[in-house]
Amino acid sequence: MTALDTFLQLIPVTLATSLLYAFIALAILLPFRLLNFPDLTAEGAFPLGGAVGAALIVAGANPFLATALAAAAGAAAGATTAFIHLRFRINTLLAGILVMTALYSVNLRVLGRANVTLFDQPSVFSLIHPAILTSDIAKTVTFGSLILVVVAGLWWFLQTEMGARLRAVGANAALAPALGISVAAWTVCGLAIANALAALSGALLVQQQGFADIGMGFGVLISGLAAVVIGETILGRASIARILAGPIIGAVIYYQVVSLGLALGLHPSDLKLATAVFVLLALAIPAMRGSAGAGREGLGA
Repeated sequence: MTALDTFLQLIPVTLATSLLYAFIALAILLPFRLLNFPDLTAEGAFPLGGAVGAALIVAGANPFLATALAAAAGAAAGATTAFIHLRFRINTLLAGILVMTALYSVNLRVLGRANVTLFDQPSVFSLIHPAILTSDIAKTVTFGSLILVVVAGLWWFLQTEMGARLRAVGANAALAPALGISVAAWTVCGLAIANALAALSGALLVQQQGFADIGMGFGVLISGLAAVVIGETILGRASIARILAGPIIGAVIYYQVVSLGLALGLHPSDLKLATAVFVLLALAIPAMRGSAGAGREGLGA
């Protein structure tokens, strides 16, 4: 079997997976682009959602309720990061690192052990239709429909007065109070929404794959950032619709590129290095172009 054949066979699997991980890309995008708040909490909120969802389902809770509570736990994690930053004047990145680090212990406490299996437990997917867990096409349709609903909801929210207030905080936090907008309240709200999406992704993933693991969040931050960068490169940021659609398109393309790399023989342990280099280049190229242009102008002068 050639590398191309292997890649083509993996497309249905990676397409479904990419739509599920698109929630992580959205969770990274919302604070970063709309609030001007670089947030690392998503890497801890993602496994938190998986841990809470898995623990509740194993305890006998309804999977829909467990998923909702998992998203609420992620929202609480995001709000905690915002509170630490606002109350103690701690740098945004450091606040996210503190919460992300603390969540590792929290997740281990919630799960009770390093991993939990859910193969014999009900899930939101099995309750909707058992075929979802056995068909890649059904997974793609289900995950695609869910992400479209979430993106449509976010687009609607950002068009409202409340959404405008949130965007105003990111656009100019110094001016927002003069307009009667509470920077603290909308920062907490924005990070809560973002990390609720990250936790929702984790809760859905553990139900889809049948197990939860304490290390399941490792590396999702860089993968999500790669998806955001790819999406913005393709669609730009000319409108809210483009901003929200970018991470979805980026996630789909990113996981197809990862699949192609694996099919060509790239070792799985090298994926994070390759992703980091790719993101670095994607972020550095515009700056290098700007420097080159400035240099030419200087020579012309």
